[in-house]
Amino acid sequence: FGSSRLAQARNVAVREDTRLKMMNARKKIVKEKGAAPTDLEEEVAKALFDIEVSPSSDIKAELRDVVISGAKEVEVGKGGGAVVIHVPFRVWKTVRKIQGRLIRELEKKFNKRHIVLVANRTILDKNFKRKGLKVRPRSRTLTSVHQ
Repeated sequence: FGSSRLAQARNVAVREDTRLKMMNARKKIVKEKGAAPTDLEEEVAKALFDIEVSPSSDIKAELRDVVISGAKEVEVGKGGGAVVIHVPFRVWKTVRKIQGRLIRELEKKFNKRHIVLVANRTILDKNFKRKGLKVRPRSRTLTSVHQ
Protein backbone atom coordinates (compact mmCIF):
# COMPACT_ATOMS: atom_id res chain seq x y z
CA PHE A 1 0.00 0.00 0.00
CA GLY A 2 2.84 2.41 0.85
CA SER A 3 4.71 1.74 -2.38
CA SER A 4 1.64 2.56 -4.51
CA ARG A 5 1.37 5.94 -2.81
CA LEU A 6 5.05 6.53 -3.49
CA ALA A 7 4.58 5.61 -7.16
CA GLN A 8 1.52 7.85 -7.37
CA ALA A 9 3.45 10.77 -5.84
CA ARG A 10 6.31 10.14 -8.28
CA ASN A 11 3.88 10.21 -11.23
CA VAL A 12 2.41 13.49 -10.01
CA ALA A 13 5.93 14.95 -9.67
CA VAL A 14 6.86 13.84 -13.21
CA ARG A 15 3.64 15.32 -14.66
CA GLU A 16 4.24 18.57 -12.75
CA ASP A 17 7.85 18.70 -14.01
CA THR A 18 6.69 18.14 -17.60
CA ARG A 19 4.03 20.84 -17.23
CA LEU A 20 6.61 23.31 -15.85
CA LYS A 21 8.98 22.57 -18.73
CA MET A 22 6.16 23.20 -21.21
CA MET A 23 5.28 26.47 -19.47
CA ASN A 24 8.93 27.56 -19.59
CA ALA A 25 9.21 26.44 -23.19
CA ARG A 26 6.02 28.41 -23.96
CA LYS A 27 7.87 31.56 -22.86
CA LYS A 28 10.20 31.05 -25.82
CA ILE A 29 7.30 31.71 -28.24
CA VAL A 30 6.21 35.29 -28.97
CA LYS A 31 3.06 35.60 -31.07
CA GLU A 32 0.37 38.17 -31.71
CA LYS A 33 -2.45 38.35 -29.19
CA GLY A 34 -4.86 35.47 -29.46
CA ALA A 35 -2.68 33.37 -31.79
CA ALA A 36 -2.06 29.87 -30.47
CA PRO A 37 1.32 28.24 -31.18
CA THR A 38 1.38 25.23 -33.50
CA ASP A 39 2.78 21.85 -32.48
CA LEU A 40 5.97 22.47 -34.45
CA GLU A 41 6.50 25.84 -32.74
CA GLU A 42 6.06 24.21 -29.34
CA GLU A 43 8.51 21.48 -30.33
CA VAL A 44 11.11 24.08 -31.42
CA ALA A 45 10.56 26.09 -28.22
CA LYS A 46 11.01 22.94 -26.12
CA ALA A 47 14.24 22.12 -27.99
CA LEU A 48 15.55 25.66 -27.38
CA PHE A 49 14.64 25.39 -23.70
CA ASP A 50 16.35 21.98 -23.41
CA ILE A 51 19.53 23.39 -24.97
CA GLU A 52 19.37 26.36 -22.59
CA VAL A 53 19.06 24.25 -19.42
CA SER A 54 21.50 21.50 -20.40
CA PRO A 55 24.64 21.72 -18.24
CA SER A 56 27.02 20.97 -21.12
CA SER A 57 25.70 23.73 -23.39
CA ASP A 58 28.18 26.51 -24.14
CA ILE A 59 25.51 28.84 -25.58
CA LYS A 60 23.11 28.81 -22.61
CA ALA A 61 23.83 32.44 -21.62
CA GLU A 62 23.07 33.75 -25.11
CA LEU A 63 19.98 31.54 -25.48
CA ARG A 64 18.32 33.15 -22.48
CA ASP A 65 17.23 36.15 -24.61
CA VAL A 66 16.33 34.18 -27.76
CA VAL A 67 12.62 33.71 -28.57
CA ILE A 68 10.84 32.54 -31.71
CA SER A 69 7.87 34.09 -33.46
CA GLY A 70 7.03 31.14 -35.71
CA ALA A 71 8.17 27.90 -37.30
CA LYS A 72 7.24 26.13 -40.54
CA GLU A 73 8.17 22.81 -42.07
CA VAL A 74 9.21 22.95 -45.72
CA GLU A 75 9.80 20.00 -48.05
CA VAL A 76 13.23 20.13 -49.71
CA GLY A 77 14.23 17.80 -52.51
CA LYS A 78 13.25 14.13 -52.47
CA GLY A 79 11.87 13.25 -49.08
CA GLY A 80 14.00 15.81 -47.29
CA GLY A 81 12.61 18.46 -45.04
CA ALA A 82 13.68 21.70 -43.44
CA VAL A 83 12.39 23.64 -40.47
CA VAL A 84 12.25 27.40 -41.00
CA ILE A 85 12.37 29.20 -37.65
CA HIS A 86 11.30 32.85 -37.54
CA VAL A 87 12.87 35.05 -34.86
CA PRO A 88 11.94 38.65 -34.03
CA PHE A 89 14.34 41.20 -35.46
CA ARG A 90 15.25 42.56 -32.02
CA VAL A 91 16.95 39.24 -31.05
CA TRP A 92 18.49 38.65 -34.49
CA LYS A 93 21.86 40.11 -33.45
CA THR A 94 22.12 37.57 -30.62
CA VAL A 95 21.05 34.71 -32.90
CA ARG A 96 23.69 35.65 -35.49
CA LYS A 97 26.44 35.31 -32.88
CA ILE A 98 25.48 31.73 -31.95
CA GLN A 99 23.91 30.67 -35.26
CA GLY A 100 26.37 27.90 -36.17
CA ARG A 101 26.31 26.19 -32.78
CA LEU A 102 22.54 26.67 -32.42
CA ILE A 103 21.80 25.10 -35.82
CA ARG A 104 24.07 22.16 -35.00
CA GLU A 105 22.24 21.52 -31.71
CA LEU A 106 18.79 21.90 -33.27
CA GLU A 107 19.65 19.54 -36.13
CA LYS A 108 20.54 16.90 -33.55
CA LYS A 109 17.15 17.36 -31.87
CA PHE A 110 15.18 17.32 -35.15
CA ASN A 111 16.52 14.06 -36.62
CA LYS A 112 18.94 15.61 -39.11
CA ARG A 113 16.29 17.85 -40.70
CA HIS A 114 17.80 21.08 -41.99
CA ILE A 115 17.32 24.19 -39.86
CA VAL A 116 16.98 27.71 -41.30
CA LEU A 117 16.84 30.78 -39.06
CA VAL A 118 15.07 33.84 -40.49
CA ALA A 119 14.56 37.31 -38.97
CA ASN A 120 11.03 38.72 -38.89
CA ARG A 121 11.22 42.38 -39.86
CA THR A 122 8.28 44.75 -39.70
CA ILE A 123 7.56 47.04 -42.64
CA LEU A 124 6.91 50.60 -41.52
CA ASP A 125 4.86 52.69 -43.94
CA LYS A 126 5.54 56.32 -44.72
CA ASN A 127 3.24 57.37 -41.88
CA PHE A 128 5.53 55.79 -39.27
CA LYS A 129 5.26 58.69 -36.80
CA ARG A 130 2.10 57.06 -35.36
CA LYS A 131 4.33 54.32 -33.96
CA GLY A 132 6.24 56.92 -31.94
CA LEU A 133 9.40 56.86 -34.03
CA LYS A 134 11.12 60.00 -35.22
CA VAL A 135 13.10 58.43 -38.06
CA ARG A 136 12.19 55.36 -40.09
CA PRO A 137 15.17 52.98 -40.18
CA ARG A 138 16.23 51.96 -43.70
CA SER A 139 15.93 48.32 -42.67
CA ARG A 140 12.17 48.80 -42.14
CA THR A 141 11.33 50.11 -45.61
CA LEU A 142 9.27 47.94 -47.96
CA THR A 143 12.15 47.59 -50.40
CA SER A 144 14.74 46.47 -47.86
CA VAL A 145 12.41 44.01 -46.09
CA HIS A 146 11.59 42.26 -49.37
CA GLN A 147 15.21 41.98 -50.56
